[in-house]
Amino acid sequence: MELPRSAGPGRAPQPAPRVGARRATVRGRLSARVGPLALALPPIALVLVFTGFPILIAVTYTLGHLGGYNSAISAIGLHQYSAGHRWATFAAYRNVLGDPDFQADVVITIWVTAVSTLSVVVIAWVVALYARFSSSWAARLLSSLSVVPLFVPVVIASYAFLTFWGPGGFVKTMAHAAGLPGFPVLSYTMDGVTLAEIWVNIPFAVLMLTSGLRNVPDSLVEAARDAGAGLGATVRQVLLPLNMLPTVIAMTFTAISVIGSYTVPYLVGPSAPNMLGVEAADTFSAFNQPQQGEVMAMVLFGLAALLAVPYLWATWATNKRSVR
Repeated sequence: MELPRSAGPGRAPQPAPRVGARRATVRGRLSARVGPLALALPPIALVLVFTGFPILIAVTYTLGHLGGYNSAISAIGLHQYSAGHRWATFAAYRNVLGDPDFQADVVITIWVTAVSTLSVVVIAWVVALYARFSSSWAARLLSSLSVVPLFVPVVIASYAFLTFWGPGGFVKTMAHAAGLPGFPVLSYTMDGVTLAEIWVNIPFAVLMLTSGLRNVPDSLVEAARDAGAGLGATVRQVLLPLNMLPTVIAMTFTAISVIGSYTVPYLVGPSAPNMLGVEAADTFSAFNQPQQGEVMAMVLFGLAALLAVPYLWATWATNKRSVR
């Protein structure tokens, strides 16, 4: 047991600091930091085991490592490039990136993604604004209809699109009855893929933006109107700045969904050129070139990672402003 420190003239003795209290404080701080990390470890480990490890194996396969975990797939694959005794070879990447057909697939994938994402965000903003400023039955009906694709499986929606827009479908039949035999057919075209992607991805964007607009206080909107701002100025100066993060989230998730889609372009799109998801799957299985197919998957992964940058930036900026 520690004795109290000696006191000077006129001063009361001061007790020595308790070592046990200091240790308890250190343990409390350590527990506060390690506890959340321990809770997050199971899902992180699950992602690493079932996602990170297969990605690592695929990357090594694209770099020419044909043995080990890749020995089974390399035993049946065609037109493979081996690194030999080197650490890696980029021959498979040069082979894929230099292919004109692959370059056309990249261009059409980026184009469909850009057009679909922009259209989805614009349509979602229109529907969300209508629902925000109107309480009519038409606004409620439009809001309800906009989320219907959320409950329709993508494969069913794709087949319905083929039936609706096909050569013998409803639109073509009505156009022929109206004396318009030259009405375009959208089945098995990239225009049809774009339209189908818009229809499939509208619900998430509508729900995100509708929720964001409803969280804007009515007092801010009324203050803008009292200051003489019209609907356009209110949207630009009040609603859009306060809903930048929901807009970026809707845009990012829509773009990633479109760029990595498979079912819609596979069923609705043409045989060539087509989107990267279909091309990578066909190269892997139909053409029995798994190394080239995984190279295409790496390119697709890189494009999706670039699309995630605005979302990360918007989230970081929002968190930084909230701390201030």
